[in-house]
Amino acid sequence: MDRIDAMKVFITALDEGSLAGASRRLKRSPTAVSRALAFLEAHVGAELLHRTTRSIKLSEAGERYAVACRRVLAELEEADMLAGGERSVPHGTLTLSAPPISGEEVLRPILDDFLDLHPTVSARLLLLDRAVNLVDEGVDIALRIGLLPDSSLISTRIGGDVRRVIVASPRYLAEHPKINEPSDLARHQIVAFTNFGLDSWSFTPPSSSSIPRTVQFAPRLVVNTVRAAVASTLAGRGLTRLYSYHVADHVRDGRLKIILANAEHPPLPVFLLTPHGRISVPKVRAFVDFAAPRLRSEFARMAADAAVLG
Repeated sequence: MDRIDAMKVFITALDEGSLAGASRRLKRSPTAVSRALAFLEAHVGAELLHRTTRSIKLSEAGERYAVACRRVLAELEEADMLAGGERSVPHGTLTLSAPPISGEEVLRPILDDFLDLHPTVSARLLLLDRAVNLVDEGVDIALRIGLLPDSSLISTRIGGDVRRVIVASPRYLAEHPKINEPSDLARHQIVAFTNFGLDSWSFTPPSSSSIPRTVQFAPRLVVNTVRAAVASTLAGRGLTRLYSYHVADHVRDGRLKIILANAEHPPLPVFLLTPHGRISVPKVRAFVDFAAPRLRSEFARMAADAAVLG
């Protein structure tokens, strides 16, 4: 049996979430799918998947092997595309990563429109509150907010700089001590979102210093999703720090208020990132060209909204 073909079956099963799903997508019998996975496991000498009648779960060895398989398959696809040159049209599976809220509300509608234009392209959109390793995890394009470290990734600046804001409900602010400067936060209840600091927040330096201010706190509540942080803050449970677009609608309708705006760090840039070798693949190049102007427009609108909200 061909090992590359077996790798494709393995990755398809992961993407579909079941052997039955892989069978349907690949138009192969369930027996053929099971045989390919058994061949692959025999070849590597380890169990890759824990199987049940309804689902599959990666083993520890399978997690490592899946990363390598995605990288190998992506490189093979790239080689095929490059050999085809300009004759190649966008096709195949496009894998994207984005933060959950901006990915769901901003990137996904653009991706839907792109897929309408390119019927030979399919997509996987991974909504993750972490920075993925694009090469190791087989991701073609990532939407990322923040300053970029030096890397071999190709970056396309989207603009629409994003603020990091602290918000609270009017009811909470009315019932607790007034907040005039960052140090006042030490007397307040904090709803900490894991990506923005579990026990401290930093702020711009005071006018007499060049050293950023840091406020330590013991959070009353720690959550790992934006929606949970927003919900608890709306309920008056404390203050939270999030990106401005996470809370823009709630600030606009008066259910949340931004505090300490004069102590915010400078806004963060937004980028589309691609591995260096992937930008020449037609489906990747086509999506970047299609999505970049639309994302610029959407993030510019959100930045303008945040500036008005103050």
